[in-house]
Amino acid sequence: MTGTDHERESRFSELFEQLVTAMTSGRSDVVPEIERLLIEISLLLRLSKGVTRVYRNPQEEEKGGGETLSCFDMGEECVEVMRIRVVTSVMNSAEMTVYMSPDAEPLTEWEKARAELVMRTVLSYISRNRLRDIVEELAFYDDDGFRNLRSLQVYIYRRMGTGKLDGMAVLHYNLRHFSLVNKEIGKKYADEVIKNHYLGVDEIVNAKGRVFRLGGDNFVAFCAHEDLDRLLAYLTETQTHFGTNNESVRIGCSVGVFKVPDGFTFNDQGDIMERIISCSHVAQSGGQERIVFYNDSIVIRREKSMRVQQLFPEAIRNEEFRVFYQPKVNIETGELCGAEALCRWFRKNKVIPPGDFIPMLEETNDICRLDFYMLEHVCRDIKRWIEEGRDPVRVSVNLSRKHMMNTDLLGTITGIIDRCGIDHRYIEIELTETTTDVEFNDLKRVVSGLQQVDISTSVDDFGIGYSSLNLISAIPWNVLKVDRSFLPIRDDPQYRMRSVMFRHVIGMAQELGLECIAEGVETQEHLNILRENCCNIAQGFLFDRPLPVDEFEKRLDSRSYTVPE
Repeated sequence: MTGTDHERESRFSELFEQLVTAMTSGRSDVVPEIERLLIEISLLLRLSKGVTRVYRNPQEEEKGGGETLSCFDMGEECVEVMRIRVVTSVMNSAEMTVYMSPDAEPLTEWEKARAELVMRTVLSYISRNRLRDIVEELAFYDDDGFRNLRSLQVYIYRRMGTGKLDGMAVLHYNLRHFSLVNKEIGKKYADEVIKNHYLGVDEIVNAKGRVFRLGGDNFVAFCAHEDLDRLLAYLTETQTHFGTNNESVRIGCSVGVFKVPDGFTFNDQGDIMERIISCSHVAQSGGQERIVFYNDSIVIRREKSMRVQQLFPEAIRNEEFRVFYQPKVNIETGELCGAEALCRWFRKNKVIPPGDFIPMLEETNDICRLDFYMLEHVCRDIKRWIEEGRDPVRVSVNLSRKHMMNTDLLGTITGIIDRCGIDHRYIEIELTETTTDVEFNDLKRVVSGLQQVDISTSVDDFGIGYSSLNLISAIPWNVLKVDRSFLPIRDDPQYRMRSVMFRHVIGMAQELGLECIAEGVETQEHLNILRENCCNIAQGFLFDRPLPVDEFEKRLDSRSYTVPE
């Protein structure tokens, strides 16, 4: 071996040792050093370019796919001189190809041997890093590319202790009625919507926070206090796009929020998760609040909810829930013209008020089971009245908004009524308004379907939520029920505005052929307002409270009320 050969061998050994040290350091900042060393080695071995390709499976290799990585490139014209392929335990195969100038002399055996050693070392390094990446991907991301529950657990674990979440807010949120989005646009596009929505959240929180998917359409996000308002505005409602035509759907969320106080100490994940999930359950309960912030009363409410939900199956079996009927009265004639079915829970000789169990059942689908229980008991009462020779009135039965997720809702309602053997015209279904496009379309479908089988429908609590002209003009309701809070009262500073709104809403509804009922009528002033605005049907304590069935039957027999002048 000549002196020059010894010098080249010594230099190669020095560079190769540095390359192996860099590759085995485990540090992420050594990549530039590795690239520099590969360039020096390639110059020593008269190589001008090196390229690796990684294949995840045999099909990818067969089709010429795979991921291509450049190891070094001198930017010269070159020809292939060597290629090495290896099979790894992680991916099906990987290969490296090196090139040299087309005008250069062929590689010597010494150069070939050193080039092969470097190529196998590079492939080993790439394979090991890819293994690490794949393990991390499998462990901390789900099949759809979302950070998963395990990733969340590690994130929280690293922040456990005092003050580790100072300046942060933690949120649990779910996409409201996302099953309807699935049904409306199909699973393929729904998956795209949920991914794009997630990316929108990630963009907002990414500077200081992170977002994780617990499963389905349930997520947890950490964000800095200064990003919270922007994030909540996004979660309240946003247009999320999908498809090649850039279509969009409005997505709203139910959100539980815990603003972590400075110096807060937590010792396990439950300290955080219990707070945000409790708030989120309240936000999902069917009330008007879709964003709920944590406070101590939330824990008390959560414990109460769990108790109600625990007792509910037994209460249904024992028929502890009873139907009370509140009459509806024509204020012009005094005639009893209808009734609303209201639920009362009798347990151990005590009456549990609706406010102490309805919101808790709204947190789960138990409310749907109770609604159908009420409908069936109303139908049984009407059937018995007919058999006893009474002339029934139309009875309205409330259905929770959660029923909108039931694709067979119409069939279930008609099945209950038909099984009891009564005419559809005796039943009116009360449904509350909705906000999103998908929910609105489904509400319209349900109301239209009920109309086709002669079941009346009413929009409940009109005026207290997000009511719009579109709600009563685009959906074929039979009845508009105006909430008491919408009634103009003379000592109210907003009396004039409310009077104008009330008059025009009643007038428009009547022009559309809707029957108008005012709820919560309790005073002579309320009655006068109804008369002034030609709203002829009233429901409220001025005429009757909700009555047990035997007392209501007495009203049904008399059929009339004395209406105050």
